[in-house]
Amino acid sequence: MLPANIYAGRSRVLMERSVLVYRRSWLILVSGFFEPLFYLLSFGTGLGALVGGVTGPNGEALTYAQYIAPALLASSAMNGAIFDSTMNVFFKLKYGKLYEGMLATSLGVLDVALGEIAWALTRGGLYAIGFVAVMLAMGLILSPWGLLLIPAALLIAFGFAAVGMAATTFLRSWQDLEIVTLFTLPMFLFSGTFYGLNAYPLWLRIVVECLPLHHGVALMRGLSVGDLDASMAGHVLYFAVMAGIGLWIASRRLGKLLMS
Repeated sequence: MLPANIYAGRSRVLMERSVLVYRRSWLILVSGFFEPLFYLLSFGTGLGALVGGVTGPNGEALTYAQYIAPALLASSAMNGAIFDSTMNVFFKLKYGKLYEGMLATSLGVLDVALGEIAWALTRGGLYAIGFVAVMLAMGLILSPWGLLLIPAALLIAFGFAAVGMAATTFLRSWQDLEIVTLFTLPMFLFSGTFYGLNAYPLWLRIVVECLPLHHGVALMRGLSVGDLDASMAGHVLYFAVMAGIGLWIASRRLGKLLMS
């Protein structure tokens, strides 16, 4: 049991507010689906004609589109969760002053954190469903385990959303949001999204293997081609721990900022 000023069990009302807000801004909501789709069409179909076949995680031959599609799904989960939990939360926290009004009701700081993260997961889930449908239509999922791509995308989004929200509580101005891009863009480019880690020297490969998006890409790619081993449990545990730490820091920081 948590104190009422921390958690009131009403985080769903933040979800209801987000639904009402985006009901009139549905185009913004839908636009997030097209970014990974455009990457897939341009790189997977266009560049893929030049690259030819590539080797999958268990040594099987894949087309380039089959290789990058699950990685783009993981990247989409990261980008969507980070956008919602940083830029949107930062505006509400620093300029909109929405959370002060929420905490004047029965809501607690943990309700706020869970509600915002839940909305980020909802958006991420919608994008994942749409993208997985495209992958199925294009024949890019090679295993029945591909059905787990959607819950895996939600797990990845949960981890990034929790950490993103925790990081947002330390930001001081809009310029600080560039620090977020400084971390997410290199992860997108160098975490094995477009090519294997064997292209790196050993020391750099070790660094990349510690990054969260690498674990997301490996998890998605393994499910897509049916290459399941003990490392998959490690990827899942990585994001579970990541989400737990991020949520704990976010709730404590919100309490310090809004209730002091």
